[in-house]
Amino acid sequence: MTFSGPLVVGHDGSKFADFALEWSLEWAKRTGLNIKVVRAWTMRTAPRPATQEIGFVPPAADFEEAVRLALANDISPIIAKYPEVNVETTALRGQPANVLLQASEGASLLAVGPRGLGGFKGLMLGSVSDYVVSQAPCPVVVVRDDQDPTLSEPADKI
Repeated sequence: MTFSGPLVVGHDGSKFADFALEWSLEWAKRTGLNIKVVRAWTMRTAPRPATQEIGFVPPAADFEEAVRLALANDISPIIAKYPEVNVETTALRGQPANVLLQASEGASLLAVGPRGLGGFKGLMLGSVSDYVVSQAPCPVVVVRDDQDPTLSEPADKI
């Protein structure tokens, strides 16, 4: 199989996203792919920007920068273990499933965790991972950890 685009990783700050990122970095190290880590955001989900004050709502660009900084902070310990892998980060405004579909155009692979920060813990897949599996323009990998409560067997025994 020939890969030409980056390996896109959806990262929402959850431990499941960390597992997907770690798997992706290992895959990129072995294949020479570049990584593009994507975080979707809306005004409701963005962290408060440093420029926000009482009576002043900052521009959307300030919220986007706050999301980008939070993403960099969340993933820096993980990507530090893979200095040989080229990692780019981006924060895109919109609903997570739509953002990931947009970001995966031209990608070699899209990697996501089975669930994100919201939703129901007993579900096999969250709504975003379920949607991108069926709609993405590239292959999708849903990365599970051996501590995933929906697995009946540890991942290393499957």
